[in-house]
Amino acid sequence: MFNYQIIVEYLGTNFIGWQIQKKGFSIQSEIQKALSKVLKKKIRIIGSGRTDAGVHANGQSANFIFNQEIKDKYKFLNSVNFFLKNKSISIIKINKRNINFHARHSVKKKIYKYIILNREINSPMHKNRSWFLKKKLDIKLMKKAIKFFVGEHNFSSMRAASCSAKSPIRSVTKANISKNSNKITISFESRSFLQKQVRSMVGCLKYVGENKWKPEKIKSVIRSKKRELCAPPAPPEGLYLEKVFY
Repeated sequence: MFNYQIIVEYLGTNFIGWQIQKKGFSIQSEIQKALSKVLKKKIRIIGSGRTDAGVHANGQSANFIFNQEIKDKYKFLNSVNFFLKNKSISIIKINKRNINFHARHSVKKKIYKYIILNREINSPMHKNRSWFLKKKLDIKLMKKAIKFFVGEHNFSSMRAASCSAKSPIRSVTKANISKNSNKITISFESRSFLQKQVRSMVGCLKYVGENKWKPEKIKSVIRSKKRELCAPPAPPEGLYLEKVFY
């Protein structure tokens, strides 16, 4: 038996998310169908984690078990991507891994990126790929505020009601924000995130950038553990799973 890891890019706009569900098209199901056609055997893939409806990925990671060795990786990638070419999904890399490798359980850290287009006029180039905000955000205040997310915290105030994680405790190891022209890029690094945690943190940063909150307000919202005190979560279209590390 052989264990293969795949690295996947996708636009999540037209999907219900990564995970297979009873209704709607999922990224996982489309990849499994393509792999099964190429390998002529029913294939099940395991992702590094779920991404919600509308969320994108530059570096999602998944693995699958196959009973034969895939010798020509270039041919394999071209064949699979032929069946995915109209789905806004691409498998960009395949690696042979140890049989014990597990795309979710073996994760050491993940990086999520969020993009805000901050200008008066929207852009068709950014449609469904960023959060368009007309009001100018104070990037200096946002840089002060983002530091309060770093460290181990109880993020109950920033998790979705439907989140199935056993513990609300998460450790954010890095958090950065930068601005290039009218594009603001926010990134967070952690071993794992709660459902809607990143979007909720971005929503809080928006409030700070609009001068609705002082940067220090982030601390009290985290300490409260109350979802109702958190800012509304940012929309999914600006969020990207950037990279998964093992």
